[in-house]
Amino acid sequence: MRDDNKKYITITGASSGIGYETAKAFAKRGKNLIIVARRKNNLEKLKEEILKENSKLDIIIKAIDLSITKNIYKLYEELKTYEIEAWINNAGFGNYDSVANQDLTKIENMLHLNVEALAILSSLYTHDYKDVQNTQLINISSAGGYTIVPNAVTYCATKFFVSTFTEGLSRELKECHAKLQAKVLAPAATKTEFGKVANNTTEYDYDKTFGTYHTSKQMADLLLKLYDSNESVGFVDRENFEFKLSSPLFPYAGNSIHNQKISDK
Repeated sequence: MRDDNKKYITITGASSGIGYETAKAFAKRGKNLIIVARRKNNLEKLKEEILKENSKLDIIIKAIDLSITKNIYKLYEELKTYEIEAWINNAGFGNYDSVANQDLTKIENMLHLNVEALAILSSLYTHDYKDVQNTQLINISSAGGYTIVPNAVTYCATKFFVSTFTEGLSRELKECHAKLQAKVLAPAATKTEFGKVANNTTEYDYDKTFGTYHTSKQMADLLLKLYDSNESVGFVDRENFEFKLSSPLFPYAGNSIHNQKISDK
């Protein structure tokens, strides 16, 4: 029977890469976890690794494909009975190709996962936790969510959505004095399965392709720096690979006289 006093951190896309290492990093802090991804075998391996280090933790596995809309709501509904102190939307993938030649079936799935799933899960979590003390929503964007990268236009557009959506949400929550914090993490090149999936290949050599990159573990450590901070943005500079914590970066209209007037009801 589940202990109602337990709190959990939910991580989507936890079967590999940054999500996998982030789960291990939070486990080292003694956090109970809800790990979400399509590949159940990988999640079971992750759970086994974590429990070898700390058998007292509660690790919940949710094997589900979040590129399918009904599964997004299904997952959240199944987690309603858990107290979730942080929700990390890490699930996503990339695509390298010209807009004229991109595989539209792949693009559909990328839009569903990178944009739709993240927006819906963020909205549901914000609705339930905006007034709960010490809660955080962290959405994983990309350096490509602040800079358009050649041959990755559609992928960058999905990550611009993640960045602007999360920065806007962060401002919205602060303006209404909510207790929930919304934050965005923007990695640059990181050695994960991303390269293989984005390039539709079974082999991908980061050493040959990039002069500099982070490991998944390094990015998980940087995510924890963002988690521990009071800033809204944690981003890696694509030129020097320095990690910086920042307030929101996009222009914000705020109380501009040109904004839509909101009538009192």
